[in-house]
This record gives sequence, structure tokens and C-alpha cells, in this order.
Amino acid sequence: MSATETSPYFLGTGRRKTSTARVRIKDGGTGVFEVNGKSADDYFTHENFSRVAARPLATAEVKDKVDVFVTVDGGGNSGQAGAVSHGIARALLHLNPEYRPVLKKAGLLTRDPREKERKKSGQPGARKRFQFSKR
Repeated sequence: MSATETSPYFLGTGRRKTSTARVRIKDGGTGVFEVNGKSADDYFTHENFSRVAARPLATAEVKDKVDVFVTVDGGGNSGQAGAVSHGIARALLHLNPEYRPVLKKAGLLTRDPREKERKKSGQPGARKRFQFSKR
């Protein structure tokens, strides 16, 4: 989706594990980066997670030129940071399609398909089996 006359925002959706992030980017901003109403540094308690989330902005070199507003839910810190990163990368494509080669080379546009494997019946976990006794 792109910005229209009614909305000045560029939208993107990112997913990782069980997390989903809905991203709105406003061009010509001052570098505001909010996640669920808090600044990204306050929301992600560990600095690595906030760095992962902001990586597309640094890669495209637009960190201080756009405002980013994110709503993220589901999963934990790591999954949410990955989802935010994926959503920002997708929204940046709508903002300017010329960012595509840079973001693609950095691997930021690829959806990481790894999910938790389901538990099977007759086993204590997804892969682990109950102890086998011959006698």
C-alpha cells in the first residue's frame, strides 16, 4: 500500500515466528520510532532487539528522515523485533522502490519461515520420544 491523499503513511506488515507487526512510515519525519506507543529503545529492553528492529532504516540510510509507528503483538522479544524489521523493510519499498536491491542484499525482505513445530501425540514434545524399555 502506498500513501494516498487521505493518508500520508506508507504501510507494511512483518511477521516472524508468532509475531505480527503493522508498520506505518511517514516520509519527511524527524526520526521518531515508536513501538506500541513507546520509543523503540524503551519497548525492546535489550539493545540488540532495538538494533535488529531498526536495521532496515540504517541499511536504507533513512533513520532521521522518516517517522515510524509500529503496532506489534504475539510472540516474544526476539520474534517481535524480527517482525518489526520485516514490516519496516516492506513499508520502505512502498516509500521508494529503489531501496529494493539494498534491502534484498541485506536479507531484510525475506520472511523467515521457521515456526515452532507442533507436539505430536504419544510423545512428550515435538521430536522427543518417551523412554523405550525393552524389558
